[in-house]
Amino acid sequence: MFGIPGKQAVTMTPAAAKHISKLMARDGSEGLRIGVKKGGCAGMEYTMDYVTEVDPHDEVVEQDGARVMIAPMAQMFLFGTEIDYETTLLESGFRFNNPNVAEACGCGESIKFNEA
Repeated sequence: MFGIPGKQAVTMTPAAAKHISKLMARDGSEGLRIGVKKGGCAGMEYTMDYVTEVDPHDEVVEQDGARVMIAPMAQMFLFGTEIDYETTLLESGFRFNNPNVAEACGCGESIKFNEA
């Protein structure tokens, strides 16, 4: 929808692709759908949901056995994002390295996008 021919909307680090593949196999899902919604102290939040059926309007990105679908309304906010998966002593989870983000809250759970 908002893509550039020959360029994926998002990329995944090897750690993210490995973890998404593991989640897909464990839950028997078709992949993860990522999106954004209003909320949080900065104004927007990322969403991730298991997908049992691919929506024909989703942007589908496949890498190393992992499949991510981008909800149509989120495509313009997520284009160029790198999805990573990090594990530290205190927590583990997905990280979105998104060039479209102007601000993020202190906890990193919500974001504000550049205004065009």
